[in-house]
Amino acid sequence: MTAKVVTKLRADARDNRGRILAVARAAFAAEGLDVPIREIARRAEVGVATVYRHFQTKEALLTEAFAEQMALCSAIVEEGAAADDPWRGFCLVIEKLMEMHALDRGFARVFTSQLPQAADFAADRDRSLRLLLDLVRRAKEAGSLRADFVLEDVSLALMANEGIRAEPPRMRVAASRRFAALMIQSFQADPVPAPLPPAVRLPLSRR
Repeated sequence: MTAKVVTKLRADARDNRGRILAVARAAFAAEGLDVPIREIARRAEVGVATVYRHFQTKEALLTEAFAEQMALCSAIVEEGAAADDPWRGFCLVIEKLMEMHALDRGFARVFTSQLPQAADFAADRDRSLRLLLDLVRRAKEAGSLRADFVLEDVSLALMANEGIRAEPPRMRVAASRRFAALMIQSFQADPVPAPLPPAVRLPLSRR
């Protein structure tokens, strides 16, 4: 096999891999994690075997597809943890995480699920959770966060936030911001009523 042919084959393989990842990101973000590999292959216009040649398991595909989002999530938590005021840092984390998850339905499930073979992903997620736990502790000690708050309450908020179905995406973000404001007020030790972001007309609205 000539060098030119080998180079072309490698270029084709890179193109296939990139297309598979792009399709997987879009599918998981829009439809969640239940999209089957066969459907990913069909949309990427490759065979199922090609997908498995690049990603031995669906877990491996999920991990790489959401690597960028995991890095962004970690950066958000780090930014919040670095805030001098733990309550403001906590609010920042809730607001930004919920906005990100409103645009990416799959990532919330990946972040809260177990991916035992994805060591790097799990390590980043666990480090982010440790930072968030420390931020929660400091916010409680400052008297800003209600004493009975638990980390699972963040998961509940993210799961509920994932259900926002407003279209287009900018409307989902707007709805998510209002929902985040409601959640933050409910998490506060002594809630002080504050104006909410504008309401968004949702599919089930009676108006």
